[in-house]
Amino acid sequence: MADFIKTQNSFADGEVAPEFFARDNLNGLSRLENMDVLAGGGLRRRRGLETVVKINSNARLVPFSVGEDENYMLVLTDGHIMIYNGATRVRDLLVPWDFDAVAKIQYAQRGGSMIFVHPQYQPYILGKNGSTFSLTLFEFARNDSDMTVNMPFMKFDDATDIKITVTTNSAGNNYATFTTNKSFWTADNVGGRLMLLNNQWQISQYVSPTVVYAYTNGQYNVPSAPVTDWYEAAFSTRRGWPCSITFHQDRLVFGGSPTWPSGVWLSQVGRHKNFNVGTGLDDEAIFITLMSQQRQQICTVVSSDNLQILTNAGEWAISSKPLTPSAVDIKQHTSVGSVASHYLPPQKVEGATVFISSTRRDIRELSLDALGENYNARDLCTQAKHLMQNPVDISYNDDTRQLFVVMENGDMAVLNQNSALGISAWARYKTQGQFKSVASMSGTTYVVVKRGDDFWLEKFSDDALQDAGQYDFSYTASAMPLRASGHNAQMTRIKKISVRVLDTKTLYINGNRATLPNCIYAENTSGYSGDVTMNLLGCQRNCIEAPWTISSNEQLPTTVLSVGIYGYYVV
Repeated sequence: MADFIKTQNSFADGEVAPEFFARDNLNGLSRLENMDVLAGGGLRRRRGLETVVKINSNARLVPFSVGEDENYMLVLTDGHIMIYNGATRVRDLLVPWDFDAVAKIQYAQRGGSMIFVHPQYQPYILGKNGSTFSLTLFEFARNDSDMTVNMPFMKFDDATDIKITVTTNSAGNNYATFTTNKSFWTADNVGGRLMLLNNQWQISQYVSPTVVYAYTNGQYNVPSAPVTDWYEAAFSTRRGWPCSITFHQDRLVFGGSPTWPSGVWLSQVGRHKNFNVGTGLDDEAIFITLMSQQRQQICTVVSSDNLQILTNAGEWAISSKPLTPSAVDIKQHTSVGSVASHYLPPQKVEGATVFISSTRRDIRELSLDALGENYNARDLCTQAKHLMQNPVDISYNDDTRQLFVVMENGDMAVLNQNSALGISAWARYKTQGQFKSVASMSGTTYVVVKRGDDFWLEKFSDDALQDAGQYDFSYTASAMPLRASGHNAQMTRIKKISVRVLDTKTLYINGNRATLPNCIYAENTSGYSGDVTMNLLGCQRNCIEAPWTISSNEQLPTTVLSVGIYGYYVV
């Protein structure tokens, strides 16, 4: 039997999984719910939620900032993009995708325009000009001289052995009939483009699996033999559309498609609708295919210090500066893999790219080593895997230094991170309802919350003590099991717990309400700052459980700086 005094004045490791309870070098907690870890290592009750507006159905949030004081939240629902400025819906734009497709929508913004891509839909451009919003199809640039389209053309694997016999067509001089040596065409080919006989052709009519009609703007000569040297547009109704998108070094970048999942297409410099590779001049378009022993399906592309390409099997980077057709330094750096079935947008956190792994159990931080040559993918939730319950959305707030990860079960895992101060603390957020989506913009974090049968757009606010002005929530912080002098305690008797608080108006210690001065409850007071103690808390024989728990279900502020316990233990 021995006396002990143990003070925890930092909670920088946040909630940790039970398998780490025997570690002496952690400033962690066995449970951290609805509380944040501060820069100094203390704990604070989380912000409440403020209602912005009720929305019609489940939705995904996309921030759209077009000016320092002009910020909009895009609410993507079934067939609609609803544009909100605060609680005001300024536009409701119709889109072809349903809500099931929304999960795979990716986007990239440049100035007042945002391009949306989905593998089954032609890309759309959301634009704002003055007070007017518009939604138009993305069209590749056309050449004025012959109206040919500056889009990429490919030789797809299933077309390798296809030969096209070209014959004249009674529809006119610029029409032809294309007959293949075996079944190849489908009705989805109509509207698609081919490159053969030094001309671009657009398929105008499907006749049969071996016959289509096509039209060209140029003159052509009927060849005497079937054509084998021909190419098909990289993107079309049949071949699908880009899966991912970003801007990098003033090029528009498309990553992957349903039929060419490992392809990377980069536009000409400054001409973002022109993907003509031309003769390989420095400013002309670029096409790359990722080559490795594993199948590489591009999940997303990220513009950072380098062009990062995240696939289902690993993380690649193109480090060329400037990036030109003749200078493409590309390699795979790590082999973690990303989620392919759902777009979980990578976040920029302290200069690194944070993404969710393909297992949906890891939050990885992709960053360069000290020499700036190779990337590593450090796991940010090594000690809190139990909180990762199938993530469905993610967002980082630069102002609050918080990474929000929405789980499929409606909870949120929140990482408070400040590497300079050694803070990397996960906590769990709960509300009376389910979190569905999250997005951060201009220092404010917005969420879609389902409460009952209704859906709401809400935001975290320093001024809100409740959620949505009517829903109470409780907070809990529980210690890790007691270890004293490097030993696991088998029995403890705690004589006193002392909690140092700051601007606090409510506090329960091991389920007992702490007494605070009555004067602090006046509206113009910030709360009590000082030490709160509780004596003779009894004997604990199941020492795998927390020796202390700080909690409250009262809708009042709480900040805990440290917790000290005094008593004796038996090993």
